[in-house]
Amino acid sequence: MEKVFKALNVHRHNLLSLENVVGVGVGYKETGGKKTEQLAVTVLVKKKVAPQRLNSTHCVPQMLSGTVTDVIEIGEVTLLSRLDRLRPAQPGMSIGHYRITAGTFGAVVKDKKTGQPLILSNNHVLANITNGKDGRAQIGDPVYQPGKYDGGTSEDTIARLERFVPIYHDWSPITCAYAQAVERSFNFWLRKIKPDYEIRFFKKADAENLVDAAVARPTDGASISEEIMELGRVQGITEPQVGMKVLKSGRTSGVTSGEIRVLKASIKVLMGDVGFALFSDQFVTSPMGQPGDSGSLVLTEDMKAVGLLAAGSDSATICGRIQNVLDLLRISL
Repeated sequence: MEKVFKALNVHRHNLLSLENVVGVGVGYKETGGKKTEQLAVTVLVKKKVAPQRLNSTHCVPQMLSGTVTDVIEIGEVTLLSRLDRLRPAQPGMSIGHYRITAGTFGAVVKDKKTGQPLILSNNHVLANITNGKDGRAQIGDPVYQPGKYDGGTSEDTIARLERFVPIYHDWSPITCAYAQAVERSFNFWLRKIKPDYEIRFFKKADAENLVDAAVARPTDGASISEEIMELGRVQGITEPQVGMKVLKSGRTSGVTSGEIRVLKASIKVLMGDVGFALFSDQFVTSPMGQPGDSGSLVLTEDMKAVGLLAAGSDSATICGRIQNVLDLLRISL
């Protein structure tokens, strides 16, 4: 091992100066696409080129200081922006219903009935804060990656809205025919004295919300990856506990960590232009998210899913329990 690292240090700068080379390191030599047990000085190139097509001074020697070399093609290396279009797209990147700005692609999940892969995020990210009766979203609506705010257009449609957990607001427009008739009567007389004014009746909602969650069906299964950006694969699920260290990978603030401070919380959340909604059975962490991070999967340090990030403030982040998300959407991780 020491001999291989010594060879790397001696030849690193010369190798990096070669045409087509983008990196060097140490790894197990690969032969015929299979890893061997022989350590090698590994040379990473944009594209493998036959030796006869290269100037002899830019060919990688088969041996360096008595150590075998290996050449691996990895392409051009660039920064992976969470706001760019990427296929396959990874959880942690920008995504959104075609009518919203942008949120976070939370995770790849499976439909319990069909086994098909689905994209998980918030209702307010994939379904425009709908309760299912307000016309804000419909099953089959396009979902862009990246989200509209980050430049996404219809050409960037990565999925279609599959289903959602309705969000019930504190107050909702009335549907009672009698109340609607009274409202019309009030407005008829009001317009005679105040033509610029109008009265609207609203009904106070009785229902509480457990999660802010929805799933979308990818237009192509190959267009998404299960690897959460900068974190890796999910290793199961677990229940939140006070004091538990957690982390997330989100569109805006990337990978951040926090600590669970409160369990079984009931919290009033301002849901943009539709007003407040009451969420129960939430857990609260120290601040670990910013606008645009909504929809991020919240994980333990050993990569077990514990919740779905939904809202927050400058001093706290609000998350729904992952088990509630899975049960209500009929999905599995």
